[in-house]
Amino acid sequence: MNRAGAAALFALLAFAANSVLCRMALRQTHIDPASFTSIRLVAGAVTLWILVQASSKHRAPGGSWQSAFALLAYAIAFSFAYVELTTGTGALLLFGAVQIVMIAAGFFAGERIDRTLVLGWLLAVAGLILLLLPGITAPPALEALFMLIAGVAWGVYSLRGRRSRDALADTAGNFVRSVPGVLLISALFWVHRGADLEGIALAALSGSLASGLGYAAWYTAMPSLGAIVAANAQLSVPVIAALAGVVLFDEPITARLAVSSALVLGGTALAVRRKLGT
Repeated sequence: MNRAGAAALFALLAFAANSVLCRMALRQTHIDPASFTSIRLVAGAVTLWILVQASSKHRAPGGSWQSAFALLAYAIAFSFAYVELTTGTGALLLFGAVQIVMIAAGFFAGERIDRTLVLGWLLAVAGLILLLLPGITAPPALEALFMLIAGVAWGVYSLRGRRSRDALADTAGNFVRSVPGVLLISALFWVHRGADLEGIALAALSGSLASGLGYAAWYTAMPSLGAIVAANAQLSVPVIAALAGVVLFDEPITARLAVSSALVLGGTALAVRRKLGT
């Protein structure tokens, strides 16, 4: 496996870990979503800043305000969505929205589209629609909307990562720039604040390892991946997260989630198989 492939694999596992850590913190500890997000982004910023300063290149943090805003929008919506969503459902909504954004961007950027890619995309979209249809097992509407917003923001953030020439420095700069905004959000929700040691530890772990290092790895992989392949690869995350939710939280695998996951993963396999084989 080459460097880009190894970085992508690590990033995808980190993405699943973020869903697990956020779900665990917000449902099993006393931390509120705004505080979780603040600790997560601050921990990520500190970790990445230290790594940048300790590197042999002695470069300054990079990134941009546009990417930092996308990161901030994603992180806030992500945390508030997991107040009610199960691990697997949240991850499926998140990366389903990511796929739609990134495939659309790849299409308009002129990436080659064939019937296999189109079929894979249609299967994945069908799985996402099935999950959102009204019914007893449908996810809560407001939290589902939050997660779709998080997916759009993450799609934008990932697309901007294709321009990165220094993944670690750019990710560090994006995290550092996001800190004032997330602290403002915490101030606005100050009356609802709450945190215990376990919740703080989970948020810090999410920020430093699953977010900071995971996103740096994703920025490393993105220049070698097309938008369409990158979008489809991320759709492996919901299944990893769903299985973790079953093992760790005894979350049920409903028929709706199972069929939706099968459609999404089937679409992923079709779209990625040919590209990875080249």
